[in-house]
Amino acid sequence: MIGGGQLARMMHAASIGLGLRLRLLAEGPDVSAAQVVHDVVVGDYTDPDTVAAFAAGCDVVTFDHEHVPTQILHDLEAAGIAVRPGPEALVHAQDKAVMRERLGALGVPCPTNRVVPDAAALVAFADEYGWPCIAKTSRGGYDGKGVWKLDGPEQANIPFDGLHGLRADAVVIAEEFVDFTRELSVLVARRPGGQAVVYPVSETVQTDGICVATTTPAPGLRPDQVRDLQAMALRIAQELGVVGILAVELMEARDGRIVVNELAMRPHNTGHWSIDGAVTSQFENHLRAVADLPLGSTAMVAPCAVMVNVLGGPRTDLLGGLDGLFAFDRAIKVQLYGKDVVPGRKVGHVTAVGDDVEDTTGRAWRAARYLRGDSDE
Repeated sequence: MIGGGQLARMMHAASIGLGLRLRLLAEGPDVSAAQVVHDVVVGDYTDPDTVAAFAAGCDVVTFDHEHVPTQILHDLEAAGIAVRPGPEALVHAQDKAVMRERLGALGVPCPTNRVVPDAAALVAFADEYGWPCIAKTSRGGYDGKGVWKLDGPEQANIPFDGLHGLRADAVVIAEEFVDFTRELSVLVARRPGGQAVVYPVSETVQTDGICVATTTPAPGLRPDQVRDLQAMALRIAQELGVVGILAVELMEARDGRIVVNELAMRPHNTGHWSIDGAVTSQFENHLRAVADLPLGSTAMVAPCAVMVNVLGGPRTDLLGGLDGLFAFDRAIKVQLYGKDVVPGRKVGHVTAVGDDVEDTTGRAWRAARYLRGDSDE
């Protein structure tokens, strides 16, 4: 496992019942997953020698992020090490320009977009398709970083100036501004031989580019819409040759269109509900897929599951908040990530399952606010 964040931590928990042993390449000795995994190597995932030495003796290499340079992954494959997802697939999550070109060729609905070399080309794009417009860096962006909403030509230099703090190999992509009513997500797990399973469609709430909550299944979708979105996600996973989890992030526009916003090829924040709300979590199915084991059921264990992220706030002792939280609702499920509490940082999440969407949503949000320290309720 390359990357020691909370996704790797939750995959470690899923690995225990499967009898899989994880070796972790971590950014530091005290990062989230390094606190719980036994076999930890601390090193730089952008250094070819470090990654090669780490991977020696591993049956398969997988990830909790998409930032390992593509050439390093090609070198691992050339050395006979299984990389899942492989670099040919993963590049579509690493490089938005590559992703947009490939999805366009497949006929997958996306926002109108164009790679723009300079501010003048960006202005020309927005003049053609309308202001405001969206500009994105093709590589290196995450959690809202590297994405800009531009209201007029006077702001056209902002994304090109912003590239200096990101990746030298990145380019700027201009996209039409989609006036969306909500964001959705579909997760697929796929094995090397092609067996694949798909999770229910989730509705996600994003604030400043960060996922803060999900409701599963997404309310208000027609059965045919659910079928088509799941089929599209399965097709993308097949066409790109994904192994493991593929998350397809979507925007539902006011005009009725549903378009692909982003792809991720790893367990994803919008699938955290599955730990407590599905028969088989996204973390277990990711490991099953990369280890080429039969995939588990994605059926829900209750009619509704709501996950709310706990972002760093007034309460610094999260463990100390559990007494009050569980006294309020013994059925709430909590995942804490072992991180120092920093304002706005993802330090955990809570999940509620139930029969009624409104009641389940209220329980999850009250629990998250209490644990964060925003409420004494």
